Formats: sequence, structure tokens, C-alpha cells
Amino acid sequence: MRKSILFVCTGNICRSPMAEFIMKHLANHAGMKDELTISSAATSSWEVGEPIHPGTRRVLKKNNIPFDPQKRARQITPQDYQAYDHILVMDEYNLNSMPRSPKIEKLSRYGPPGIPEDIPDPYYTGNFDEVYEYIFASCVGFLKALEKHPKDGGDQ
Repeated sequence: MRKSILFVCTGNICRSPMAEFIMKHLANHAGMKDELTISSAATSSWEVGEPIHPGTRRVLKKNNIPFDPQKRARQITPQDYQAYDHILVMDEYNLNSMPRSPKIEKLSRYGPPGIPEDIPDPYYTGNFDEVYEYIFASCVGFLKALEKHPKDGGDQ
């Protein structure tokens, strides 16, 4: 059964597109590309229509993660809440900007010990490499949880 994952951050130019393309890369290497629909969106309208942040592009290139250079930021829609099986947010602000639902949770929940509960926004910190490591490790954990419980989703 095909599963859908939507990664969400504040502007959809740094963290959520980073997670989207990392997960697409991991799913491809795990032979799950055709089993997953993966996308990203923003809680705010601040960056709608803007391309992926140059820092995100740089860290994805550095780590050989393919990405769509034409991707533009978009805001989450009411339809997204129905369409996606899993909505993974980056921090408490994102979580509080959305309606309550069991399908919405923090991505960091799937990371190893030591990952901050709120994945910092590199738009403000400038630390794209550190954020990449947090997101990559959390995406690996989420994918493992999906493989372990394919019918239930990513619940640990």
C-alpha cells in the first residue's frame, strides 16, 4: 500500500525541502521509491514561490543528494491534511501552527538519542551541515519505522 509523507517547516526553503529530498534519496536506495509519495510545504506564506535556500542546495550537493532545482516553496493546504498519511514537522512552532492530528508529529522523534527535539532553522543559525545531519538521521529512523510497520505507518 502506497504511503505519503509531507515534511513541513516554517518557510519551505530550508528544512522541509532538505527532508523531502533526503527521504526521496533514501527511499530510492531502499527500493521503496514506488511505495512512497514524498513532498514538503510551509506553515507560513512568507516564502511561497521562492526557490530552495542556497545553503540547503549546497549541503544537498555536498552530500550527493539529488534535488529538483525548480522546486518552489508552497504553503500547506487544508487538502494536505487529508491527502498525506504522515505529516512530519521540524519544531514546536510548526506543530502549534497546525490542527491537532495523530498523523502530525515531529520528525526528530525518529532520530537517534542526542538529536534536538526541535530541529533548528538554518535560515537563522546558518548551520546547514548540522541540520542536514539531524534531518538525515531522523529520516533514516522514520524509513526504518515504515519498513517495520508498513500497514500502521511509521509508528515506533
